[in-house]
Amino acid sequence: MEFRFTEEQEMIRDTAQAFLAEVSTPAAVRGAMVTERGYDEALWKRISEDMMWPALHIPEEYGGMGLGYVELAAMQEQMGRYLLCSPFLATVGFAVNTLLVAGSESQKQRYLPEVVAGKTATLAFMGPGSECDADAVQATFTTEEQGYCLNGEYRYVTDGHSAELLLVAARAPGTSGEAGISLFVLPAETEGVRREWLPTMDQTRKQAALFFDNVRLDASALLGEEANAWPALAKVLDLATIAVAAEQVGVAQQALDSSVAYTSERVQFGRTIASYQAIKHKAADMMLRAEAARSALYYAACIADEALAGNPRGAELAEAASIAKAYCSDAAFFNAGCGIQLHGGVGITAEYDIQLYFKRAKSTETLLGNAAWHRDRLARQLLDGESV
Repeated sequence: MEFRFTEEQEMIRDTAQAFLAEVSTPAAVRGAMVTERGYDEALWKRISEDMMWPALHIPEEYGGMGLGYVELAAMQEQMGRYLLCSPFLATVGFAVNTLLVAGSESQKQRYLPEVVAGKTATLAFMGPGSECDADAVQATFTTEEQGYCLNGEYRYVTDGHSAELLLVAARAPGTSGEAGISLFVLPAETEGVRREWLPTMDQTRKQAALFFDNVRLDASALLGEEANAWPALAKVLDLATIAVAAEQVGVAQQALDSSVAYTSERVQFGRTIASYQAIKHKAADMMLRAEAARSALYYAACIADEALAGNPRGAELAEAASIAKAYCSDAAFFNAGCGIQLHGGVGITAEYDIQLYFKRAKSTETLLGNAAWHRDRLARQLLDGESV
């Protein structure tokens, strides 16, 4: 597949880069990351109302811009590059994709315009100590006369403590694996929902634990078919995986750029350390990682567009997502780690930004499966024909 940005895609990428360079400065990032919410509400309002980024790949009939996943990936690459502190990944990468894939027409008409207007949302599906597969769904639901009753605990929910709308996965009692899973949508303030912020190593992205205690929902809260939602959820997780990979490419690129800038200024033995061959070789290795990851990412983004459109090439989504996540996880962590080494002893100190990229690289590596997990899944897909 030959890939090249259109003029419109280049304009979207360049606009995102210019805007984020202005609003997501190191000072802004450090100011937002020390708060419990984790982002500046005024900035999110600008992102939603002025830039209309949450509307990017929402179809026009729901108030969106009707663009594609390649445009979304280009934008999220810049978000990773500037470590934007915002609920964008949770709202768009997780929640919007869930509504697009699993929501009914009436649910899309109700909730997607709210997201376009700036309402935040997220997806909760993983129980404590689980991996990114069907067995991660541990919360349960029971059918009642008026609807459903949900109980259980969710962990690792991106921006789950601050989101206004929750999309959750739960399973019928006594089921396991891919069987018995359903998806639901509900306001975060629904009675019986308790949310706790979970501080993590990466302060630039917040996570939360959600506790459901006899949460009662009416029948309209069900997304898709009852007890048969795993295919839709699996598709959503693959789409979200590609969104995370886009941020990782931005992290990898910025780790390289900032390291080259630092080594070009740092003088040792009467010359800049960037002039030494060993430093040049390391920078070349970092560039190779970033470019390979970028190629994998935009191939996956093209496949994501095919999957959302329901085209035959969309069947390759799981494979493309795993390839992208494996390459991009490795690239982000390798480049951020090398960046700290190239900065020397100061690289891990709070005064320098490279340590923030290292933490983001590690947190996104584990989010939705690390490189080893995705390579294992890819091997099972290719060698055994097993759909995961």
